[in-house]
Amino acid sequence: MTNSRLERILKAGHLAVTSECGPPRGSNPESILSKARQIKDYCDAINITDNQTSMTRLSSLAACIHLKQIGAEPVLQMVTRDRNRLALQSDILGAASFDINNILCLSGDHQSFGDCPQGQNVFDLDSMQLLQTVRIMRDQGKFLGGDDIDRPPNMFVGAAANPFASPLKIRVPRLAKKIAAGAEFIQTQCIYNLDRFEKWMQGVRDRGLHEQVFILAGLTPLKSVGMARYMKNRVPGMDVPDAVIKRLSGVAGEKQAEEGIAICVESIQRLQQVEGVRGFHIMAIEWEEKVPEIVERAGLYPRPSIEE
Repeated sequence: MTNSRLERILKAGHLAVTSECGPPRGSNPESILSKARQIKDYCDAINITDNQTSMTRLSSLAACIHLKQIGAEPVLQMVTRDRNRLALQSDILGAASFDINNILCLSGDHQSFGDCPQGQNVFDLDSMQLLQTVRIMRDQGKFLGGDDIDRPPNMFVGAAANPFASPLKIRVPRLAKKIAAGAEFIQTQCIYNLDRFEKWMQGVRDRGLHEQVFILAGLTPLKSVGMARYMKNRVPGMDVPDAVIKRLSGVAGEKQAEEGIAICVESIQRLQQVEGVRGFHIMAIEWEEKVPEIVERAGLYPRPSIEE
């Protein structure tokens, strides 16, 4: 039986809350520990990114271990960009040896975007094959080579989904493929176009996928109209409606951040009513101190108590 608090929260029928922290660009863990201490009582698990945007950082596995030591529940993000199947399986076992019970399987940003553009990407497996790998290791107790595993990894297995990326017509079928590959929970790209997200969720429900996987809607609070325009124009697969930009533009200076928080809270409150949404993944990028306020204002605090 899993020890994942996140899985127990979801299976008990509660709306889950997860958040996210990026490890530091150095070996001092204090920055990520400080972030985690601010948010750990307001969410059920904390994602630790894996060299996000292809920038070299403290390893996700090491950061997850630091979080475990302060009583926070981590979600190990693992990308296939940097490791072959041997290294991936080894790191899965390493996480399991520290009783890290949640994993999010990702492909990872291309290395040309980061600080080592000359580096060779690996992509021995893709994100769906990584999902399959974790499930084979957990459910069958086998390595990909067929040998038995001593103490298989006990992990709740997740994947990401972007309802807004082109072509839109493949978004629901791609989710179905991830579920077939073994995904048990899904965290989505951050949502600003609620109408389009709700249309995607209708497609999800039409295929009964909402009954096969736990979907956590992704939210990122906007600090300013400049951030909103950057997300709209410079971040691939992002859909920021003009109405959101207009709303932020109508507020002066520092009050834009307050308006961004209000938009985030309102979005969570609306999405709570969408059938198939089972929780929220709040990605407050370098703004983790606002997560408690968002969770409280959205009516998601205190978090439920779940027995082991």
